[in-house]
Amino acid sequence: MTLTKSNVNVEAQAIEAKKASKKLMVLSTEEKNEALIHLADFLEKEYETILTANEKDLENGREKGFSEAFMDRLSLSKERVEDFAKGLREVAKLDDPTGNILSDWTLDNGLQVEKVTVPLGVIGMIYEARPNVTVDATGLALKSGNAIILKGGSSAINSNQAIVEVMHKGLAETKIPSEAVQFIASTDRAATNQLFTMKEHVDVLIPRGGGKLIQAVVENATVPVLETGVGNCHIYVDQNADVEKAINILINAKTDRPAVCNAAETLIVHKDWLEQNSEALVEALQKNNIHVHGDEHVMTVIPGAVLAGEEDWANEYLSTDIAVKSVEDITEAIAHIETYGTKHSEAIVTEDKKAAQTFLNLVDAAALYHNASTRFTDGSALGFGAEIGISTQKLHARGPMGLPALTTIKFLMKGDGQIR
Repeated sequence: MTLTKSNVNVEAQAIEAKKASKKLMVLSTEEKNEALIHLADFLEKEYETILTANEKDLENGREKGFSEAFMDRLSLSKERVEDFAKGLREVAKLDDPTGNILSDWTLDNGLQVEKVTVPLGVIGMIYEARPNVTVDATGLALKSGNAIILKGGSSAINSNQAIVEVMHKGLAETKIPSEAVQFIASTDRAATNQLFTMKEHVDVLIPRGGGKLIQAVVENATVPVLETGVGNCHIYVDQNADVEKAINILINAKTDRPAVCNAAETLIVHKDWLEQNSEALVEALQKNNIHVHGDEHVMTVIPGAVLAGEEDWANEYLSTDIAVKSVEDITEAIAHIETYGTKHSEAIVTEDKKAAQTFLNLVDAAALYHNASTRFTDGSALGFGAEIGISTQKLHARGPMGLPALTTIKFLMKGDGQIR
């Protein structure tokens, strides 16, 4: 079935989500946790329904010639559905981020003041080809007391619709209203554009995907946006870097999961270190089938390297290709990151503590590393539990966004007739 704008009423869905968000706000932590665990059980029970729908998306992907990496992100299995369920159970174990008194004080006139965390309200989630986001985002939204409107990419529309239908059936047996989870079942771009502008119903938009998607949301939305970033992440190997550490960190950051946003896309390397350790570096690159796009100096040192163009320094390859830039010093390395970085994750490998501190102080990014892989920019890896995305902006939330990022604050004043 072809899904078009005529099949959906986005504004009506947003209104339903807003109503449901009011009901969510008064639920206890126990009621929310019970619902998430029930959802997990229900997903496992109904996995065949989800896989049947996923096969339609995979067949469409094969017909359109989607890349192997893209197909892997799109593909589901019983094990992956079980991972969805496991993720929901993990979210249920996390502390409730709402209703926490961040600070409290009493004014001279006796008025009591509390600064308390509360849900954002309605979250609009716009994302591309990862069906797991449908479950992850829903779990985080519901645990933090928010309703959510999901707008996934057309390539995964059958999978996402099946997942949401299963979750609706599960929620019907819990205290959470099923209307708290809305899915825009349309491939019409107009439906997405409508979501951008419903400020009266939607409290925040979170785009998660490629640069074009994120840019479209940021430039066109009138609803506040929590901007997640493209990951043109750099590893800078300083002249005083330990050879084994540098190579292990580089290979992990590039090859562990090349198609994720916290994978390294550019190696910046001090010329002295490169000259002294080229043999070990080349061996590691060749062993891991890493294809180098380098500057003229790099091409003289690394066999098989092709000359990098301007687009390579800004490219998010999402593959085993990597750009390699040689520099004279840390100042040149930082300047290169300032020009081409996306403020996501940047790393320095060095045994020089002063150089490391300079890098950490001067580089503008959400996550910075000294002698560690950029692959740790992840909610679960940093101990936050699941994440809804990685913010590269500076207001409200920055870096991996877990449950606390899906809350805002209220000031509650309790008095006994005070007037001003």
